[in-house]
Formats: sequence, structure tokens, C-alpha cells
Amino acid sequence: MNVHFVLPTDGTVPVGGYKVVYEYANGLVRLGHDVTVTHAFYLQPAQVRQLWRPRHWMTFLKRWALRRYTPESWFTLDPAVKLRFVPWLHHWFMPASDAVVATSWETAEWVAGYAPRHGRRYYLIQHFEDWSGDRDQVLRTWQLPLHKIVISRWLEALVAQHGESSSYITNGLDFKAFGVDVAPQDRDPHAVAMLYHQSAWKGSRYGLEALMQVRAHCPTLKATLFGVCPAPAGLPAWVSYHQLPSQRLLREIYNKAAIFLAPSLTEGWGLPPAEAMICGAAVVLTDVDGHREFAQADVNALMCPPANADALAQGVLALMADPSLRLRLAQAASESIQRFTWSRACQAMERTLATN
Repeated sequence: MNVHFVLPTDGTVPVGGYKVVYEYANGLVRLGHDVTVTHAFYLQPAQVRQLWRPRHWMTFLKRWALRRYTPESWFTLDPAVKLRFVPWLHHWFMPASDAVVATSWETAEWVAGYAPRHGRRYYLIQHFEDWSGDRDQVLRTWQLPLHKIVISRWLEALVAQHGESSSYITNGLDFKAFGVDVAPQDRDPHAVAMLYHQSAWKGSRYGLEALMQVRAHCPTLKATLFGVCPAPAGLPAWVSYHQLPSQRLLREIYNKAAIFLAPSLTEGWGLPPAEAMICGAAVVLTDVDGHREFAQADVNALMCPPANADALAQGVLALMADPSLRLRLAQAASESIQRFTWSRACQAMERTLATN
């Protein structure tokens, strides 16, 4: 097949949903398919009108010529994957294909209007994206004549509640990029890692508050934060921060952490805690739908109510106080997470794109 994924922006900054798309691109190429990934410069009509101004058009052309739209700084794509950067997602700029896949509510609005030559139309739903669009606007895209593909059971159920069917394909994980380098029993039991994100739904404010509480009880706490954005203001000296860590450094962060804290208020799936599980960290995470795809309370993780810093802090302190519990959860997590392979996910995606 000739498969075409459509992303709403460039891929220069690490984004979990983009990583999933790039993994599918790599996997489908390895299965023998031709894969194209198109990135948009602008999405909305108000933005597109700005292209009539020479300054905006020149900005697009410069980024296109210098390839300032690719994920090469943080993700390794198979050379066979074709990357494109277009001024906006009008059908003029779209290649012919057998299957075209929208990857966000904004791109779904465009893909729904493409002609048959652009291929069978699909919509990869990785979250309920009401942070970037009005709730009703997002839901309207779920009614478009696109075959829906969801990454989580909760999204499958939500799509069904709105009268639509979908194909469920859970995410895969990169077991070459992530693995155990430091045995869990050899780690500093007071070392905690956490993703920091400025979006409120990521729950970082609760995670930071929880870490402050833990530090009050455990003065030897060492916290490591990482993220795309700059470090939050006022971090104390016992908290280190890494902006845009490399793949190698991220693996090192996961391997130094005895505990990984994931405080999200909602998740489509939750890649960072799953990656930390691969690397042997015990995880304390919020009991939200996207985390339940791979985490089970008291089986391979400690799960806490969302928006509750006290509960998150108590979870971290419980693992610090009970090494046997921490090591048991870390071992169970490392074993249970092994089933989420990209090989399985890409084969399922191949079947879906070929038969629906």
C-alpha cells in the first residue's frame, strides 16, 4: 500500500502523538509499504490567509528548504519514509495514496474533504483533544466519514457513546531505545523522575507539590524532571531539570530513577511511565483511563486519584519506605510491559488500513 499520514504541525519538538505516527511510518515501511508523512505549516483559514503576505510565505519557504520540519533531532526515521512540508492541507498539496490518515481533529476536517484519489480515509484518535479545540468542534470531527482508529479502550467506548465504531490498536513501545541498564536494587531508593509539562491536564503542578511534600519527610530526595519547555521558575537545588533530553539521556534518567511519578489528569495512553517501566522504575501514577491500558493498581504500579498531591506523595513515600514493594512492582512492570511491541501494533495497523 501507499500510506499517507497527515500531521497538524512540524515535527521538530518531541510530542508523544507524533512519536506514535513516526513509529507507524517506520513499521509500515519495514512491512514493505510506501509511507509518506505530511506536516502542515498552517491549519486554519485565518492562518492560511497570512500566506498572501510575503513575510509569511518566505518563512515557510525557508523552513521547507532547510528541512526545519523534521523530527531528526529527537527521532530516527527510516530513510524510506517520505517527509513533506506543505503551506496548508489543501488537496492541491496532497499526494495520491491508498490510505490517508488524519492524526488530530484539525487534520480530520481536511482529510474528510479529500477526493478518492487520496485513498481510503482514516482518523487516528489518540486523545479527546478538547485542549486544542472546542469540545463540540472535536466531537463533530468524530462524526465525519472517516474510519476511526483508537489507541485506548476508553477512547473506543467514548467514540461508541457518540454513535461511531472504531478499530482498537493499542500503542507499541521501543524496546531497543529503552531497557534496564541499572538493576532496580542498585538504584538510589530516594531518586524520583517526572515529566514536566506546562499543559494543565498533564498535572505537573500536583506532581511538583507532591515532590515538595516528599522532600519534607525525606531530606535525601533527589528529583529529576525533564520536558520540552524551559524549567519552571523557582526549582530548588535538589531538583534537576533537562530540557529536550536526547534519547540516550532520557534512558539514563529512567535508569537512575527508583521511582517514576506520572501525575496526569487525563491521558490518551501515557508513554513516559510505560517507558520508565521498561527501564526498571517503579511507577506511581494517577488512576486515569490512559494509564489503565498498561498499569494495574498494586500489581505493577501504585495508582492514585488524579489532582491529589497528597495521594501522589504518599505513594512515593510508601515505595521509599518499603524496598520489597518497590522492587516487586518494578519487576512486575518490566515483565507486563513487554507485550506492547511495535511489531504487533504495526501489523494490526496494516490489517486495518487494508481491510476497512
